[in-house]
Amino acid sequence: MGKEFLNLMDSDEVKKIIDSLNMERKIERINLSDAYQRVLAEDVHALIDLPPFNRASMDGYAVQAQDTFGASEDNPIILNLIEKIRAGDSPLKEVQKGTCSEVGTGAPLPAGADAVVMVEVTDIQKDKVEIMEAVAPGTNRALQGSDIEKGQLLMGKGTLLTAAKIGALSAVGLKEIPVFAKPIVAIISTGNELIKPEEELKHGKLYDINSESISNAVKSCGCTPLASTIVKDDYDSIKNKIDSYKDADVIITSGGTSAGAGDILRQVVEDMGKILVHGISVKPGKPTLIGTLPDEGGNVVLFGLPGYPVSALMIFHGFVAPFLRGIAGVNEFMEKKESRSLKLDRRYHSARGRSHFVLVKIEGNIAHPILKDSGAITALAEADGYFEVPKNVEIMEEGEEVKVQFLSGL
Repeated sequence: MGKEFLNLMDSDEVKKIIDSLNMERKIERINLSDAYQRVLAEDVHALIDLPPFNRASMDGYAVQAQDTFGASEDNPIILNLIEKIRAGDSPLKEVQKGTCSEVGTGAPLPAGADAVVMVEVTDIQKDKVEIMEAVAPGTNRALQGSDIEKGQLLMGKGTLLTAAKIGALSAVGLKEIPVFAKPIVAIISTGNELIKPEEELKHGKLYDINSESISNAVKSCGCTPLASTIVKDDYDSIKNKIDSYKDADVIITSGGTSAGAGDILRQVVEDMGKILVHGISVKPGKPTLIGTLPDEGGNVVLFGLPGYPVSALMIFHGFVAPFLRGIAGVNEFMEKKESRSLKLDRRYHSARGRSHFVLVKIEGNIAHPILKDSGAITALAEADGYFEVPKNVEIMEEGEEVKVQFLSGL
């Protein structure tokens, strides 16, 4: 169990391996009330015309436009008022020559009317309405189906459902919609030294950080984390816990990935499935492991992250998060808002030969590198994002622009 890394790979090579891990997206139908920030799994077509009837787009009077020709303040046209129609009413009378109906915004237009005169250019005396401005046919009127006709494509597969888009779906009377199911991600922290926050902190023990940080990072990728657990660093405990999560889509462990004799995750995965990656030429996070475990429905993907919280989170954001967002169907939306070009506030030195993830604090358009090692917990409290230094770069100068990835998500 003390073997060296199977093969130390460049980060680009690892990303290609991750991209090749095809997983079928599952589909479920949910209530529209639960659809916020979910992704449509099928095209949605309008069930009705919008608007569903001819309606007024202004408060005023529904008229036959030709009755208003020649109207002005000095020479108003007088029409007989035959009905008052509010939004939600159904007109009872037809507008004929010489008559009009009072209408509110959104109210159905009565038969015979082909325009609406705004209330601001009218005056009413009992049942007589003075029209002081002419209107053309179609003025202040929205025809049935002018927004969208029944059967037309309303929203395409892959649409991220924002508040506005859910409003559009509500407008055509949809109650349930097909969306991509949120992938289930099991999270396991390994280590004999780890305890839960409610336990007494005895000498030699540490509170588990990765369970909470990785669980919430998983949520930010549009996935659902299973209740995270702590497992002792022995073969049977790790194997049994992984076995119990084989129904998950993805398993993420932290700890137990380096080549030391006390770290046995590599052996467990090797015995249960196939190791694809064990060791990445990146800092921090060199002892990362990626494997697949056979299951009835296909392969479960396992990401073995390093135990140090900073290393675990860096590898998660650099390698795991894009994969999770992809299988959740939210990748293209996240990519649009998850990064920003900022300037370094100081010169930064990097070790040549390995890619380097650097945590930063962001102030305005400036990125401040956080110069702490991967075991420094306070680095997580200070960090707003990170940037990657290519493996062939040793120095980045003060004022140089870097692409900062935010430590945030959906």
